[in-house]
Amino acid sequence: MGLIKHMTAPVRSLLRFPLFQLAVVVALILWLQSAEPTSAFGRIFTGLDRLVGATVDMFAALFNVRSFTKAWLTSGFWIGYVYLACLLILWLMRIAIRLAVDLVGRSNAFWLRNTIARERGIAAYRAWLPFERIRPASIPQPEWEERFAWPADNKPPYPPLAHRILRGTIGYVAVLLAAAILLQAFTPFPVLTWLGALTKMLLG
Repeated sequence: MGLIKHMTAPVRSLLRFPLFQLAVVVALILWLQSAEPTSAFGRIFTGLDRLVGATVDMFAALFNVRSFTKAWLTSGFWIGYVYLACLLILWLMRIAIRLAVDLVGRSNAFWLRNTIARERGIAAYRAWLPFERIRPASIPQPEWEERFAWPADNKPPYPPLAHRILRGTIGYVAVLLAAAILLQAFTPFPVLTWLGALTKMLLG
């Protein structure tokens, strides 16, 4: 596993490069555009085209959109939607690969359980080491780990996923709202006015 990661490191570095990701997204858009309208990829392009058009029309209802702005909005939303779709596909693939590796390790298929366990043990130790460095000498290691790392009831020492998502959403909304207030107060961009118009339009 370590050898495979070492060999694929240059490829993974290239895949993380933002300009390479942008080039891949643009190439995907052009490839979808060249597909036959009756094919599956042609229907995907048509659906995305309608979604981008509806999004641009929604922004046109908030502020004046002319040809230059419309071209930038259309290109930006096309790239953004395709990029989000690619991220979703990669996320689903990562989950599928993780589940497959878990199944292989649990069933010891291809005799890979020891290799997978060794790699995950190294990762767990590297994550655990900074936590252990701050343990006071007066607190035994089992008690320290039970209190902060691995409770006795086998429950994770962090809030459930729904709570973390809600807390993160509230934090992002607060930051965006503060940025909108600052833009409204100190720049010529009436962001709060646009948000109010968007809310009224969405609520009918």
